[in-house]
Amino acid sequence: MQLPLQIAFRNVDPSEAVETYVRERAEKLDKFYDRIMSCRVVIEVPHKHHHKGNLYRARIDLTVPDGELVFSKDAGDEHAHEDIYVAIRDAFDGAQRQLEDYARRRRGHVKMHEIPDHGRIAELSLEDGFGRIQTPDGREIYFHRNSVVNAPFESLTLGTDVRFTEETGDNGPQASSVQVAGKHHIIG
Repeated sequence: MQLPLQIAFRNVDPSEAVETYVRERAEKLDKFYDRIMSCRVVIEVPHKHHHKGNLYRARIDLTVPDGELVFSKDAGDEHAHEDIYVAIRDAFDGAQRQLEDYARRRRGHVKMHEIPDHGRIAELSLEDGFGRIQTPDGREIYFHRNSVVNAPFESLTLGTDVRFTEETGDNGPQASSVQVAGKHHIIG
């Protein structure tokens, strides 16, 4: 961290042991993303009128190059948060997950779900067991009857919307799997 760690207590008596635990957990955050600029931790008891015990809450504010990450785990009715160390642990675990997600986005490692290739059946030879799919950009992709996975080959007709996985075959592009597109499938 570029700036020193800040620890604040609200409605809680400061404790050297708690501060040491917070410092240890904060140091571990640098292992997940080494460009943290600052970290502020607030430990509090939001309401002091519980009959059985106080529920602790820890809030963690991290300043990173593009802005700020804030994690606050509200105790709710979690009786585990009657233990200050459990509340701090849970907050740091959540902040760590948020920081890992942030670091992945910064590195460009966010998993993207690709829309499968799609097109319409432009040629069909039921007796020879093959067809061609025309893509939106005008290409024609060959497919064999064995490539159709979610419908009988014989049920296909010209103009049917399909999704497919393209590969390079002996005679050019071909579809290794062809699926009739239902009304809930995305066709771009």
